[in-house]
Amino acid sequence: MYKKLNYFILLITSSLITNINASSVEENILNHKDQFSEVALKIWSHAEMGYQEIKSSNLLASELKKEGFKITKNVAGIPTAFIAEYGSKGPVIGILGEFDALPGLAQSSSPFKEVIDNGTGAGHACGHHLFGAASAWAAVVVKEWLEANNYDGRVRFYGTPAEEGGSGKVYMVREGLFNDVDIVLHWHPDDVNSANSRTSNSNKSAKFTFSGISSHAAGAPEQGRSALDGVESMNMMVNMLREHIPQESRIHYVITKGGLAPNVVPDLAEVYYYVRHPEMRMVEELFKRVVKTAEGAAIGTDTKMTYEVMHGNYSLLPNNVIQKIMHRNLASFGGIKYTKKENDYAKTIYKTFIEPTTEIGSQEYVSEYTTSHSYGSTDVGDVSWVVPTAGIRTATWVPGTAAHSWQAVAAGGTSIGLKGTELAAKTISATAIEIYKNPEIIYEAKQELKTRVGEDFKYKALLGERKPPLNYRVN
Repeated sequence: MYKKLNYFILLITSSLITNINASSVEENILNHKDQFSEVALKIWSHAEMGYQEIKSSNLLASELKKEGFKITKNVAGIPTAFIAEYGSKGPVIGILGEFDALPGLAQSSSPFKEVIDNGTGAGHACGHHLFGAASAWAAVVVKEWLEANNYDGRVRFYGTPAEEGGSGKVYMVREGLFNDVDIVLHWHPDDVNSANSRTSNSNKSAKFTFSGISSHAAGAPEQGRSALDGVESMNMMVNMLREHIPQESRIHYVITKGGLAPNVVPDLAEVYYYVRHPEMRMVEELFKRVVKTAEGAAIGTDTKMTYEVMHGNYSLLPNNVIQKIMHRNLASFGGIKYTKKENDYAKTIYKTFIEPTTEIGSQEYVSEYTTSHSYGSTDVGDVSWVVPTAGIRTATWVPGTAAHSWQAVAAGGTSIGLKGTELAAKTISATAIEIYKNPEIIYEAKQELKTRVGEDFKYKALLGERKPPLNYRVN
């Protein structure tokens, strides 16, 4: 009862606390602005895809080491995953940081589509270069506040690779790396500023490989067994399956291998599937049905089929206790104002959009607190089922920009992207400081988590016992 009373007192005096947090955060944020702006742009130029982020991972780890953090690399069996920690006692607040790019989206910072040769062919179309930089920035600011105010507390930055289809955080959760964490904070680039109570779809993916017999497609077709026929038969059955699944579900695929020449019956073909639904239980059920279509396709085409689970994520579980604090802090800092040069850039890139849902100028405001659901998926979901977790989204892109687009890559390499990065770092810092000052928040957040997951919940990764990809080590 005492703890709950303290919590209500906290809410009543929240305006005063927010002002104190804002003033103490602003100065330290500015002290590291050039440092982490440069980090963000370097990671943008590296544009390394999941589990290959050697330069990006090393850069973030080295910056945090210079700031006095203890670095532990190669965690959870992942070469580019690491933990940076400051403090030896007190509550543990974890801050998530991503840094992987997306394939096939190499783009300059021009407001026009301008593919560049950056050595990887990838681009930061989801803004994870900003994500990692702002989170590390916030971790440093929080560390300095703990030092200056002699508070007992541990701040822990999680360098989490391969969010895009790789489920890097899932391996880290499965390894128990979040077992002693009290609160987790995160953020994500966007074209708006919001801190909603947000849920997402759970998902599971796999690559289905069909093996057949090659032959001359015209001279001896009867001697061949087409692996591509297996893939196409599976796809046809899955497309018929769509009529008989819950409407909230999402199933999508891409043929990753389909043969090399029309006059050769393909003896190897592969299709990559994603299965999504808000509930993990339903994802498992739908995935089993997709596997059955693959088995049937193999029988019908006289081919052989194997599949490999690639990744699986839990749905995002909101925690309103922390989420409302994050929203209040985000609102206290306000939105993002463009200079004339930035506004001209935004107007130019805005003309390239198809039916944008927001307008230039909306980035100056913070959305009202509400509940929302994303049909996408994130491996932050797994973290949120084991630790009270909250996040925000800031306008790092021109309003109307779609994620995973060349326009997102372009804006992410400009001052527009950096302004959203700074806003995220401020909000995360202020929220963490508020929690350290008022540990009863941790108690309330954990009570909410227990209520949401239920008494009988036991974490089990959707990707099963799959080992992380690659086995090199990052030094």
